[in-house]
Amino acid sequence: MKKHLRLSPFLYPILYFGLVIMTGTFLLQAPFTHPGKVLGWTDALFTATSATCVTGLVVVDTGSFFNHWGQAILLVMIQSGGLGIMTFTGLFFYLLHRRVSVTDRVAVGQSLLHDPTFSLGKFLGAIVILAFGAEAAGAVVLHLAAPSSFTPFSALFHAVSAFCNAGFSLYSDSLSAWRGSLFINLVFMGLIIAGGLGFSVLMELLARFWAAVNGTSGRLSWYSVIVLKTTIFLIVAGWLAIFLAEYCGSRCLPAGQQALAALFQSVTCRTAGFNTMDIGRMTNVSLMIMIVLMFIGAAPGSCAGGIKVTTFRAVAAFIWAQARASRQAVIGRFALDRKTLNKAIVLTATAALIILAGTLLLNITEGGDVPHPRARGMFLEIFFEVVSAFGTVGLSTGITGGLSTAGKLTLTVIMFVGRLGPILFFSVLQSFKRERYFNLAEESLLIG
Repeated sequence: MKKHLRLSPFLYPILYFGLVIMTGTFLLQAPFTHPGKVLGWTDALFTATSATCVTGLVVVDTGSFFNHWGQAILLVMIQSGGLGIMTFTGLFFYLLHRRVSVTDRVAVGQSLLHDPTFSLGKFLGAIVILAFGAEAAGAVVLHLAAPSSFTPFSALFHAVSAFCNAGFSLYSDSLSAWRGSLFINLVFMGLIIAGGLGFSVLMELLARFWAAVNGTSGRLSWYSVIVLKTTIFLIVAGWLAIFLAEYCGSRCLPAGQQALAALFQSVTCRTAGFNTMDIGRMTNVSLMIMIVLMFIGAAPGSCAGGIKVTTFRAVAAFIWAQARASRQAVIGRFALDRKTLNKAIVLTATAALIILAGTLLLNITEGGDVPHPRARGMFLEIFFEVVSAFGTVGLSTGITGGLSTAGKLTLTVIMFVGRLGPILFFSVLQSFKRERYFNLAEESLLIG
């Protein structure tokens, strides 16, 4: 009897993201997207990966290098990557009344929602409506606020880029021209935060809002409270830290503008990639703070990257429990189970190892044969670039375009892994494992 090869459902997003990146690479390399200009295959692959993985790192200026066709292709890839190819695929099969298996339902649930038991059709439909609605509203507001700068296409491009946490901009200085505009800053920050909260949290917030309008009460779930509290803490802590580091270090802007710029950077460096300040001219203290925020990222099931705020909160609770010699890591009214803690620790350690390996490789490709006195200062810039790529943030100190071919390919792989998450790759490997029906004898080991 012939056996049919069945792929692990966890392998589907890897294959589909790879397919979109390859398609985008061929389209971006084609001359009709940039008439009279040349884009090498490596740069096309890098740009397609950055767009699909909603990172925002660029090797060419998006607004001046690509024509409207090229920009439209980038917009489609950003939208596809932000919502997730698996989401669109699941919705496509659902609308065609195709049968979606239980394992596929669980795969979609674990990737996009903290609870794998959900109605696939209603959930995917809500994702599309919510995302498109937020992006359309953002585009309209941007166009009405600055019609000469944000034309209808430009407003839509930036709204989608902000909600999907991509950070692609049609302006060479990103959003620096609107550094002092409170309203434009608030619009972008609102879109970025909404795209980084996760669809389940957004839908729950909307449900609670309508319940309050109708006069009924109800409290948010434990999961949503953790996401919201941790997000607010990171934004405020990052805001104050960056403001103090920049205002005390350079004082290149008035206090009010510095405060607004610091708040914007605290929001955007948790995977959005826009900037209203010149990253290359910021203090080392600010860069280190931003590296931490980029590493953490935003919420699970969102358009963002990083290890996610829930992972950060779980690891922090575990460390605090160990410091107090407590048997349980407690967050709010519940203690975390051992499986969650193990996953959080493995994810954090794996992410750190990937970043360490990427930093080492980039140091080799971008001057491994250069003595330290001649390469002084490059380590922090390379480290920042690697964390930005892994966290799918897109912020850069300005070294992206000057990287070697090997350096660009290294960052391409890091962006791909960072967007899908190390846990997903572990899940793929574990799906091929053979069950072991015995345990080895355990022994203690001297630690520390």
